[in-house]
Amino acid sequence: MPKDSPEAVGFAKRASSLNPFSTGAMVVVTLCNPREKFWGMILALEPEGLGMSGIELASFEDLAVMVKEGEPFSPAVIFFPMHRIERIELDLPDGNLPSLSQRFSAKTGLEPSALLKSPSADEIRENAQAAASADEEPA
Repeated sequence: MPKDSPEAVGFAKRASSLNPFSTGAMVVVTLCNPREKFWGMILALEPEGLGMSGIELASFEDLAVMVKEGEPFSPAVIFFPMHRIERIELDLPDGNLPSLSQRFSAKTGLEPSALLKSPSADEIRENAQAAASADEEPA
């Protein structure tokens, strides 16, 4: 079945609805030893652990203020081994309480998924090449 066929697209949608903890999902992760909480976007969830782009939950308000004021921000890209993960929760609203993503959007006017998107390998390579060529130019 071709990758872009309607059947393949339908299967991909069903598969992602069966696994809400797929790449791009906004989550809150609780870790043990030491106990920590992180908020961010899943980059990869494998039997070995969780790769995510995000921040420590205690820094959430500071991040919102920093982004609102236009200060530069680079999300941490982190890997947590599975033995440290106590719990992974989807970042969803709870009754009348907005999700962290909704709170972030309301405070900054930006979608957190766009801000936390991990750069692709090509983007990293392009940035490195641009920096290297800038270093070669005489001052």
